[in-house]
Amino acid sequence: MKKLMTGAVLLAVSSVAFAEAPGGPNCGWGNMLMKGKSGMGPHFLASTTNGTSGNATFGMTSGTNGCSVNGTLTYGGKAMVNAMLDEFSTDVAVGHGNALTAVAVAYGVAEEDREAFAALTHQNFAVLFPNESVTADEVVAQLETLMKADMQLSQYVI
Repeated sequence: MKKLMTGAVLLAVSSVAFAEAPGGPNCGWGNMLMKGKSGMGPHFLASTTNGTSGNATFGMTSGTNGCSVNGTLTYGGKAMVNAMLDEFSTDVAVGHGNALTAVAVAYGVAEEDREAFAALTHQNFAVLFPNESVTADEVVAQLETLMKADMQLSQYVI
């Protein structure tokens, strides 16, 4: 049940993250219908229209609906660790837990490598959390440095 809840939280967090949409910022019927409007309502309706009808996916594969796959995807949100920094730090301290697993999944760490991920974070707790005022961005930067230096986990960090 906890895994289901963690998955639901991750889905909710990722669904409200602002990024350049796959296919471009003008892609899909939802964007066409809400053209020129701003605010949460129009963005939500455009996203829902594009997601439920699948027209953005069709547009990307066919080159229609204002869609293109030539651009580079971007992400303007905060790291997922921001949303659960306290739970993540607790899980790192004990070496296991749902938040630790969720972060591993977010990095695309394969199931067979998650134990190594948990061990790396646990063994480097003091590096990841050097003081009580450490920010999520600092934790993520340290985590990625540690992962890049680890032969098994470096494949998950660009």
